Amino acid sequence: VQLQAFGGGLVQAGGSLRLSCAASGRTLSSYAMGWFRQAPGKEREFVARISRSGGSAHYADSVDGRFTISRDNAKNTVYLQMNSLKPEDTAVYYCAADTGSVSAPYYYTAKYDYWGQGTQVTVSS
Repeated sequence: VQLQAFGGGLVQAGGSLRLSCAASGRTLSSYAMGWFRQAPGKEREFVARISRSGGSAHYADSVDGRFTISRDNAKNTVYLQMNSLKPEDTAVYYCAADTGSVSAPYYYTAKYDYWGQGTQVTVSS
């Protein structure tokens, strides 16, 4: 499956952005999906995850209550709505697909088999 993340940009602190992750090649409903981010000089970190049906989601403590992950399986797309953005949210954001083949915690990058190319989010103070 090929994943493409888009929707990043420059926004002021307190603002909002919605990221999208479009899939091609396979039906997205086959996979749990995650969003990760990587700031300059830092390791890639977990942001959010949604189950295949969309019935459950998990969030990093740093974004819980501000970010919402959702999916539209009919459109083969996963979203990340980001509100109340902070400068520390600045990073390249990646979407990823979990086929279920790897036994690992959901917040580990190794859990995910397919990755998009990333989209830059910059939050100015």
